[in-house]
Amino acid sequence: MDNRIYVIGRDCAPQHLRLDAGEKVSMTLVILPGTDAQLALEIDLAGPGASLDLAGLYLCPEAGQVDLRVLVRHAVGGCSSRQLFKGIVGGTARVCFDGLIYVAPDAQKTEAYQENHSLLLSDTARVESRPQLEIYADDVQCSHGATTGYLNPDELFYMRSRGIPEAQARHLQMQAFLAPVIRRLPDALAEEIHASLP
Repeated sequence: MDNRIYVIGRDCAPQHLRLDAGEKVSMTLVILPGTDAQLALEIDLAGPGASLDLAGLYLCPEAGQVDLRVLVRHAVGGCSSRQLFKGIVGGTARVCFDGLIYVAPDAQKTEAYQENHSLLLSDTARVESRPQLEIYADDVQCSHGATTGYLNPDELFYMRSRGIPEAQARHLQMQAFLAPVIRRLPDALAEEIHASLP
């Protein structure tokens, strides 16, 4: 599998990607604090057996604007795509996630999944999440979902009752929340993300 990692603001992420028959790509996008980002990404699964594993992570703990638009088109049958985007948003930051999975009429046996989950650190942070499916084939397995919420106070209480200081407990909760994406990254980048958590 072709593994690609892009730190937005440092690396130039692709705007369009085409996967032909049998191509398998794993792509991870990272947006670090202090980076205002606008990214529109289109991915075409154009050949049978093509497979996409796409993940993203955004950190906006204080301010900033992140606008992510992802379009994945399943043009032929027998392809699969998975998307997982996770982020932490605080202060007065704004994040907008627009995701669309398009399944063409002849794209039978498609498997396509999309998730976007955000953690809010303040009452003034805002997240708009719009995962969407547009399906014209009937023999498919597709789903999408989104959640936005706050740190779990019960988990925080449990850790504090075990002697973990509040700041460290919050930090551990954030690490656990981001773990499914962070584990895809090289150690140096993972450490940089851990160090930048508030």
